Order: sequence, then C-alpha cells, then structure tokens
Amino acid sequence: MSIARRPAEVPRPTAADPGPAGSAYTPVEVVDIDLARPYEFRPPAAGPAPVRATPPVLALVRLHGRPLGLVTVDGREDGTPEDLWRSVAGTARRRFPLQRAGTARATPLFPPAISVIIATHNRPGMLRDCLESLLRVEYRDFEVIVVDNDPADDSAERLVRDAYGSRVRYVREPVAGLAHAHNRGLATARGEIAAFTDDDTLVDPGWLAALAEGFAQGPGVGCVTGLIVPAELETAAQADLERHGGFAKGFTPRTWSLRHPPQDPLFPFTAGRFGSGTNMAFRVSALRTLGGFDPATGTGTPARGGDDLLAFFRILTAGHTLTYQPAAIVWHRHRRTHKALEAQVFGYGAGLGAYLTGALARDPRMIPALLRRLPGGVRYAVTLTHHKAGTDSTRSRRLARLELTGLLYGPLGYLRSRRRNRVGRHPA
Repeated sequence: MSIARRPAEVPRPTAADPGPAGSAYTPVEVVDIDLARPYEFRPPAAGPAPVRATPPVLALVRLHGRPLGLVTVDGREDGTPEDLWRSVAGTARRRFPLQRAGTARATPLFPPAISVIIATHNRPGMLRDCLESLLRVEYRDFEVIVVDNDPADDSAERLVRDAYGSRVRYVREPVAGLAHAHNRGLATARGEIAAFTDDDTLVDPGWLAALAEGFAQGPGVGCVTGLIVPAELETAAQADLERHGGFAKGFTPRTWSLRHPPQDPLFPFTAGRFGSGTNMAFRVSALRTLGGFDPATGTGTPARGGDDLLAFFRILTAGHTLTYQPAAIVWHRHRRTHKALEAQVFGYGAGLGAYLTGALARDPRMIPALLRRLPGGVRYAVTLTHHKAGTDSTRSRRLARLELTGLLYGPLGYLRSRRRNRVGRHPA
C-alpha cells in the first residue's frame, strides 16, 4: 500500500545504502523455502528457477506450500548452500509449530471467477514485473485489469498492448487517487471476486487459490486479505520499514464479524489489523452495494491513504465477514530510500486518521461507539508510539513521530479531499 503520489521510477541505489548514522548496510537476500523440498531456495513469487542463496538471508518458510513464518539467518559466507538451508530449516522447526501448516489446501468445488485489479502510476518497469508474476499464477479462471491512474504518458498502455495483448485489459482513470482507480477497475470487473494489489508487488503462484479458499468458507464472507512479505531488503530504508512493523499480519488464519466480535475493546475500528490494500479481495456484489471505495481516500489524494481501511470497516458494519488468509501471499517491494520511506510512514498515519474520519462521515450512527472506544484507542496509539520511539534507533523514533503526525493530519486531509471532489470535474 503506497502513500503520497507514487513516484516515478528512479535508478536503483548501490547495495550498501548508508543508514541514518552513515554506516554501511549489508543487503539481506530474501528467499522462499519449503521444508518438504530439501535444499531448494526459491526467489520471491516462485521465479523461473531456484537460486543459490548466500547469507545473510530472510526466508519465508513453508510446509507443503503453507507459510509457517519468517526466519533470518546470518550464517557464514564460507559455508555451503546446504549448510545454509539446514540452518534455516532447523531454526524454523524449533520456532514454529509444524501443525500450523495443516493439511493440503481444499480447493473450492466451483472456484469463482476472479478479476485482478492493479492500479499503476508512472512505473512501467515495476508493472511489468508484477504482471509477469501474475501470469504465473496457478488458477483456472481469472482476468487481469491494469488501471492507469492519471498517467504522465502512455508507457503503461504501450506495455500492456505490446507485451501482453489480450491477456491483460488496460483501463485509464484520469482522476488522481487510488480509490478512483480501484473504483474504475471495480466497474469493469467481470468476475465474482475482485482482488486488488499494487504495481510494486510480486504475487505468489497460489495467491488466487488461497483467496478463493477464504471466500469458500461461506456466502457471508465479503472480504479476504492475505500475507504481505518483503520481496527485497537491499537497502537500509527497506530494512527500517520491516523493523517499524512492515505489512505482515501474522501466519495464523483469522476471521472477524460483528456477529462474533473478538475480545478487542477497539473492534471494529482497528481496521489496520485486518490487512492492507496491497493484498485484499472483495465479493464484487458486496463492494458494489457499498458504492465501492470512498474517493476522498487513498494515495494521490490529500487524505494520503485509508481507502482500504475504510472498505474493511464498511464491509464489517454491513454485516459481512472478513477473513485473513496467510496462504494468500504477496511480496512487496519496499521503498528504497529513506526520503520515500518517511513519506510512506507519514501516509500510514494520515490514512488511519482519514479512515476514521470517513467512517464517521459516512455513518454518523457509529459516533457513540467510537466515543466509547476513544480513550482506549488513544492510550493504545500513544503506547504503540512510545514503544516504537523507545527503541535505541534514531531512525525508529523519527518514523514513529512521523506516523503520529500523519494520524493528526488525517482528518484534515480527508476533509480537503472531499472538498476537492465536490468542486472538481471528474470525467466518467
């Protein structure tokens, strides 16, 4: 989930990207292993061939395809790849309950047709990588829709037309804003399910099957989210985002609904715990009934984000169930520079503030419920900020302050965005 305006692509910095103190950062190789396939390292999103990994590594560890957790191993560079694999696997076996993987995935008898919607803005190189991973997905019935949001040129259109032809549909959305782009994709979707990801991701081959498995739990499931893990940790800024919390929501499937609320005094306002817009899917009929995404939210608007959180909240308050499926995996390419990371973290906070404002603006009946939870929510936010700021890292403290500043800005950003939508001219 990106924030602010998505920047144009820039040349990749050197691997030894200096951190905040000026010390060199050692890149970490991100790999994927399955304990059922000894001595094999795969690149993120199951690239074309296994790789020869060298430490340090961050490994997504699976068993029979199901993710168990993440393992970091520094290792010794003079060891063999087999030694490294045994070290990763041994750490995983000690740390994770292997029964978490469960049995083989139960494929729905009649898998639903899925429309995959990718919003893009001036990043044709990243978009190509994302599309290449999507076309390796192991699923029978899906379409891919690229929504070109307020593009500076026709590079994305030419890429889709020349490289993918009829395999990918191209749609242009001239109004800036991620929610506008997602709504354009939703309007053209032909599938029963609409799955959303960003152009800075690589999707796992089993992504759509795992999302379909989530919806197969029952007709009441209106939204399924999935696991987001880093696709690379080549710079200090990328590593800092992971230390700040990253995107991952854990490796245990979860379900939320108003009928069976969790033991969480802030529920259902804790939408950030449910997932992220980088990896989310909705039953098309349910999302269309709600009117789609709030156009006053999202990247590219003054609100800076919150479109995904508000959609999660509205799905729940409309009586649907939201399910988290860690087997639905997306690999995210984090921002590579500290300047971009700081803008991203500010946007996280702004999106949260915008989401809460939008939730109350759209349904004022929720105000009493929020006011009852507000003292606990403030205590939680302050405690979390102090926890992040209390580390020994100057960078972590700065990121925590930026996130809190963004949270305070969020309501103003949302109101500015709504005003812009009222006075602006929006082509159909």
